[in-house]
Amino acid sequence: MTKATGKDIKGIISALLVPFNEDGSVNEKGLRQIVRHNIDRMKVDGLYVGGSTGENFMLGKETKKEIFDIVKDEAKDDVKLIAQIGGPNVYEAIELGQYATDLDYDAISAVTPFYYKFSFEEVKQYYKDITDAVDNDLIVYSIPVLTGISMGLNEFKELFELKHIIGVKFTAADFFLLERLRKKFPDVKIYSGFDEMLFPAAIYQVDGAIGSTYNVNGLRAKGILEAVAHSDLDKARQLQNDSNDLIEAVLANGLYPTLKRILQLQGCDHGEFLSRKPMASMTEAQRIEAERIFKAYL
Repeated sequence: MTKATGKDIKGIISALLVPFNEDGSVNEKGLRQIVRHNIDRMKVDGLYVGGSTGENFMLGKETKKEIFDIVKDEAKDDVKLIAQIGGPNVYEAIELGQYATDLDYDAISAVTPFYYKFSFEEVKQYYKDITDAVDNDLIVYSIPVLTGISMGLNEFKELFELKHIIGVKFTAADFFLLERLRKKFPDVKIYSGFDEMLFPAAIYQVDGAIGSTYNVNGLRAKGILEAVAHSDLDKARQLQNDSNDLIEAVLANGLYPTLKRILQLQGCDHGEFLSRKPMASMTEAQRIEAERIFKAYL
C-alpha cells in the first residue's frame, strides 16, 4: 500500500503515552482511552506513535506492532498518524516502517541511530536504507541530547535530498540552527520537539510541534500556535508561561508517571497506567504531588 500524505501534517501532535500492566504488557483499553482523550478532549491534530514518550526503546518488535495496530484501529482517520520506527536496528526499522505503511499511517519517523558513535555517513545510509525500502513520507527525529548525534545545515541538506524525507522533528534548544533551517528549507516540514520552547519555535514558523505534555495540555499548546498565527504575542507568551509552570512541576516529579496519573485524573482510568520496567513505579509521594499538579495547573 502506498501512502504519501505526510506533507499535510501540521499543528499539535501528541507524542503518545502508553499505559502498561504490571507484567509489562500493553493496557489496551487504557491506550484506547488515551487515544480518544487526545482526539476528543485535547483536540490534537495528530499522534506520534512509538517515540520515547511511548517508552518505545524498551519494547520488543511485536509489542511495537501491537501498539501501532491499536492506535490505528482506535483513531482511524480522525487525526494524522506518524509511526516512529527508528532505532539502532535498521532491519527492524524497515520492517516496522513497512508494517505501519500497510496500516495506512500518514508518515513514518525515525530517530537517528544511537548508543554507538555513528558517523554522519552511517546515519545518512541508515535513512537511505529505510527510505529505499519503505514507500512512505519520513520525518527525521533529531534529539542530540539523547542520541549524541548532532547535525548542522549541510548534514540536514543531505538528508532532505533523500527521497521520501519531508522534514524533521527538531528536539534541540539551538534556535539559531532552527532559524537557519527554516530560512534555507522553506518547503521542509519542521516540528518543534521541546514543549517548553513551543512559543519561540512558533515565532520561527515551525509547521507544528510533537511533544509528551500535549497528552494533557494539548488545548493550551494549540492556543500558543493560534495566538502566534494571529500576532497576539502577549497571549502566546502567557500560555507558554502557564504551560511551563506545569512542565516544570511535572519534570520535578517524574515525567512519565506524573503524566500518566494526570491522564487518569482527566478521565482515562481503565486499568493500570504503569511504566515499563526498568522504569520505577510511581511512589505514594509522587502520586500525591501529581494530584496537586493537576489541581494547580490544569
